[in-house]
Amino acid sequence: MKKIEASEPMFLATERDFEKCANFSIRWNRWLLKPLGIWPKSANISRITKFFTWFINVVCYGLISFLFIPCSVYGMLEVEELYNRIKLCGPLSFCVMAYLKYYSLIAHEREIRECVERIKWDWRNIEHSEDRKIMLVNANFGGQLVTISTFFIYSGFVLYYIAVPIKIGKIATEDENLTFIPMVFPFSTFIADIRYSPTNEILFSIQFLGGALIHGIAAAGCSLAAVFAIHACGQMKVLMCWLGHLVDGRADMCKTVDGRIASIVNQHVRILKFLSLTERALQQISLVEFVGCTLNLCLLGYYIIMEWEYVDLTLSTTYAILLVSFLFNIFIFCYIGELVADLINVTYSRTFLQQCKQVGEMSYTVEWYRLRGNKRLSFVLIIAMSNLSRKLTAGNMVSLSLSTFADVIKTSVAYLNMLRALT
Repeated sequence: MKKIEASEPMFLATERDFEKCANFSIRWNRWLLKPLGIWPKSANISRITKFFTWFINVVCYGLISFLFIPCSVYGMLEVEELYNRIKLCGPLSFCVMAYLKYYSLIAHEREIRECVERIKWDWRNIEHSEDRKIMLVNANFGGQLVTISTFFIYSGFVLYYIAVPIKIGKIATEDENLTFIPMVFPFSTFIADIRYSPTNEILFSIQFLGGALIHGIAAAGCSLAAVFAIHACGQMKVLMCWLGHLVDGRADMCKTVDGRIASIVNQHVRILKFLSLTERALQQISLVEFVGCTLNLCLLGYYIIMEWEYVDLTLSTTYAILLVSFLFNIFIFCYIGELVADLINVTYSRTFLQQCKQVGEMSYTVEWYRLRGNKRLSFVLIIAMSNLSRKLTAGNMVSLSLSTFADVIKTSVAYLNMLRALT
């Protein structure tokens, strides 16, 4: 889809075409979730579509299990060295994270569908070009966040599943005249002998698909978090714009002050409900990312140190890219948590967007003294609501913020030092 710019006059001429704008806003979510069978379904879908979605879910669980089970059996029964066992903990933990995130996305389908419908409703009911420009800027920013996170996630996939096997090449057996492709995830010989063709090629191909799947699940979770949170930020800035026009009105607004006040309060309530839905939809995924990324950052740092000592630059580079990928993953969740926490108080982070006033401060600086009678008291309600805190959390246990991101890095380094001391 062609990128929509807020300043395009062609688009402003067709601004009532909300479907185009809504699709532009959620396009990344659809592209990432639909192939995984976790895109929210409508209520009136056919039985064939339901069966096909169920079949995709079964295949996805099967692919993750195909990576996890043989590797676990190999680690328990065939690996003796401590470092090699620790080396398996990273891939296995990533599989467990994929299990949990995929289940959470399926379990919270209703909340995700409602968030998507609310985004469409917002686009359908925005009439003024100024408000639409604000929403387009935020839709572009959300798409950029998703693009960057997906790029980092799949950079690790390309190196780990393509570059490393190419660098290693085919391995020759000592006792037989055989060469075979080494598995990305070690495969237990108690399940199958991977040295013989075509078993070797088939299993490697299935592992490749499984790797693409688990990285796709990670990208899907990040995309939902980014798009939902940035959309809420856009709606809050639209609210700020309405507050600026409360006294004198605007062409698309109600003719009376009472009607404009009602619209502003209604918009505020819709934003708060949208944030509550986003919190319910993402809190389990956020918890998995928080715990999993903390563990994997520690393990990847350990792998980089060990492989650097063995002078394996390819593996060290691969682990470094994976480390950056996990860092950016947890950063996205913490950053959008920071944005949501600041929605009511600061609305946007000054680092990324233009400076904005607090909602409560904006309500105070509006020319409320020009209003007549008791209409001035309506600002008391708006200011009181602006003092309510709204935060995204990891499983209702940890608030997602930039300070939490710093704590994750500190904790990972502490675990890394402990792991180095023990081994």
